[in-house]
Amino acid sequence: MHNKKITLLMASLLLTFSCLTGCGSKDEPEVKNEVEIVEEEPVEEEPVEEPAEEEPTTAYPVIGEREIVNGQMQSYLTGEWTDKDVATRRPIAVMIPNNKPAMPQYGLSQAGIIYEAPVEGRITRLMAVFENFDDLDRIGPVRSSRDYFLYVALGYEAIYCNWGLARPYVEELINRDNVNNVSAAVEGIYHPADEAFGRVSRPGYATEFTGYLKIDGLMKAVDRLGYDWNYDDAYVRPFLFAADDVIADYADNADATMIYPGGKSGGNSGGYGSYHPYFEYHEDDHLYYRYQDGNKQIDEYNNEQLTVSNVIFQYCHGEVRDSHDYLAFGVHGEGDAIIFTNGKVIKGTWSRYDGDFTPAHFFDENGDEIIVNQGKTWICNIWEEYGEYVEYE
Repeated sequence: MHNKKITLLMASLLLTFSCLTGCGSKDEPEVKNEVEIVEEEPVEEEPVEEPAEEEPTTAYPVIGEREIVNGQMQSYLTGEWTDKDVATRRPIAVMIPNNKPAMPQYGLSQAGIIYEAPVEGRITRLMAVFENFDDLDRIGPVRSSRDYFLYVALGYEAIYCNWGLARPYVEELINRDNVNNVSAAVEGIYHPADEAFGRVSRPGYATEFTGYLKIDGLMKAVDRLGYDWNYDDAYVRPFLFAADDVIADYADNADATMIYPGGKSGGNSGGYGSYHPYFEYHEDDHLYYRYQDGNKQIDEYNNEQLTVSNVIFQYCHGEVRDSHDYLAFGVHGEGDAIIFTNGKVIKGTWSRYDGDFTPAHFFDENGDEIIVNQGKTWICNIWEEYGEYVEYE
């Protein structure tokens, strides 16, 4: 009885299993053992912000883009506020003798930049760059051109004014179509402007020191010659000036209150050895006072001593060209420089690689452009072969 029950139970289980696996209806769909794969949506990562590039900074706030304020703008030459019509007008660059028989000069105190360089005879000559000359009746005396002065003037987009020229080295350059010059009528000048020049009575002076640029005649000459008084759109500023009410003090730099481009003893043949020029810094007004030949260098126009806010020594390679002792100086390329401002000395370099119509710029030993203080600037071209004579203290 017991075995019979077991047999029946096993038969029943087999029947049930058979029905589950083989007795389904033919109309039912076949069920496949498939696994549905669901792709997950990609998770968007939060964007990682790169650190912003820092704007280049300067040691002192500087003059940025020029703006008109109450009819005035800041000068390209000095950084100081001046009448808008003056600040937007191209300057003039006037050749002026600097030897003892020519003294005193007239109008130099009104120049924004004075450029000084050696000439034959181993003395120096000046090129004064003026934008503010309307109150002057004349400037001078005026002397002859050398090509390196003219190349410097082109960098300021200045109208170049001269009486005479070292013809073998200047004639081709000064008569180019893209050079705006107002020149007295001498051999080698193709488009003279005699209306801009005249003689002034100076008893006891040699004739070459009696010729002056007349401002009324200058304006007529520029008009007749068709020169444009406006700066070119591509004009490049010559200096990086400290902003208003800022003194670039360079507190960590060495003091230099006495500056001698030709040394204290003189006697060298580098151009500054004949008349012993030097600059004396006055802390009360932050200005450098110019002396020459043991005396204050005075402007006959106002009987005031010449003063500037910045003095720059720009070292250039020099050469003697011929038996007349005409000189050549490299005012393109690069070289050493020393900048004096606020009674401090900054050693650096200068660079001018962008052609004739851009000026030299001045950089410190880290390669940053040097910030100078607002006001006038005197640039001494130092014949680098005679650079050993430079002194300051």
